[in-house]
Parts: sequence; structure tokens; C-alpha cells
Amino acid sequence: MDATALLRDLATRPRDAARALARDLSPEILAAHPGGHPNSVAWLLWHAAREMDAQLAPMRGEEQMWTAQGFDQRFALGEVGDQVGYGQSADEARAITVDDPMLLIEHLEAVTTALDTYLGTLTDDDLDDVLDEQWDPPVTRGVRLVSLLDDAAQHIGQAAYVVGMPRRD
Repeated sequence: MDATALLRDLATRPRDAARALARDLSPEILAAHPGGHPNSVAWLLWHAAREMDAQLAPMRGEEQMWTAQGFDQRFALGEVGDQVGYGQSADEARAITVDDPMLLIEHLEAVTTALDTYLGTLTDDDLDDVLDEQWDPPVTRGVRLVSLLDDAAQHIGQAAYVVGMPRRD
């Protein structure tokens, strides 16, 4: 198996994990802030898709799914929704409220589809292309792709943990 095939397989994992959570994502769960943390379950799922979308769009040379497919309007989060979650204040993170789990899943699915299509255009040699020389070592296309998928998987795993927490009276 070549590296791009492995990445294509990896790219489906966050989406599939989020889909598995969908039936348990009530508005109450989506709004949960365990331990008072500013990042709710909705924020975790929103951020997973937004960060992938924002990092993928420049590589694809295309508009983010967030705007291209109207998710910015459907989520109706205003300017805070146009961010991706990095460096947000606690108030900005708490402003990410979403009651519809399927909207979160649809955005993640759209980004995953765009990512899979993009990965299908790459060769293993393309993964060595340097995208950002501001880091030491410079960031390659392959490293950027692994990074965005790792971040998404971690945040969806965090959401899954919260969903699986026992309910207390």
C-alpha cells in the first residue's frame, strides 16, 4: 500500500467516528461543557471540520467548504463561526452553539469528501512538497495532512468520551 492510499484510509476515520456518535448527540450533549471547559461537544465537532477545511482549501487551491457549500449560513454563527477555533477566547468558544448534530456531521462529511478527492490527485512524491518554510523542519504536504487528520481525530475522540460519560443526576 502506498502512502496516499494510507492517507485516504486515515481520512475517513474522523468522519466515521463522528457518524457513530450522531444518534447520541442530543442538544443537551452538544451543549455539554464538562468541567466547565469552554469547548462544548458541538465546538469539538465544529472545530474538527473547520480546521480540516481551512488547512485543506489552500492545498486544493479552492474555497473552503464552509463558504462554498453554505455551511457558514446554515450554522449562522456569525464572525466567530468563520474562525477555526485556534486561539479563541473562552467567550468565543462558548459562542459556538449548534443544536443539530446532522449539520455538524454534514460539514465533516463535505470536508472529508473534498479531502478524499484531493488525496486521489496526489502521488507519494507530492507528499514531500514543502508548504511552509517558517518551521524547522519545514512543513511538507504529507506532514500537514497528517497534522490536520490527527487534530480532527483527537477532537472527535474527546467528543466521544463526553458522549460516553455516565449521566449523573
